[in-house]
Amino acid sequence: MKRESVIKLTKYILDFMFFAGILVTVTLPLTVKWIGNWMPVYKDRYAELTLCYFVLGIGALVILRELRRMFATVIKKDCFVRANVVSLNKMFKWSIFIVIVSILRSFLFRTTALYVIILVFIIAGLFCKVLAYVFEEAVEYKEENDFTI
Repeated sequence: MKRESVIKLTKYILDFMFFAGILVTVTLPLTVKWIGNWMPVYKDRYAELTLCYFVLGIGALVILRELRRMFATVIKKDCFVRANVVSLNKMFKWSIFIVIVSILRSFLFRTTALYVIILVFIIAGLFCKVLAYVFEEAVEYKEENDFTI
């Protein structure tokens, strides 16, 4: 696959996930109520689960927003900028926030998927933090080279 094709496909996927995430988050009260018809725990814990999912949705949307911001620098072919370091650090913090909220949610309703989500966001958060360090070094090298020229 060509570089441009991968970039375009990834941009469309990120955009779709972001806007679909907004739709899902906004419609949570209806969705949780509807799921309650088949899963009684959703009906019994409607307010708590709706609030938890709303908070988790906001966290995911913030991460997607930061990814879209970073992706704009990829499109411009100028990735190693301080703004990306800031975005990666925000994604780390929001990933850990999602882990904490998910652990709290486990007191209300446990599923195997919940533990997978916790593990994925721990790994994603740590990955973002390491990438932030890498990008910070790259930005410093780039700035040194810019001053040398």
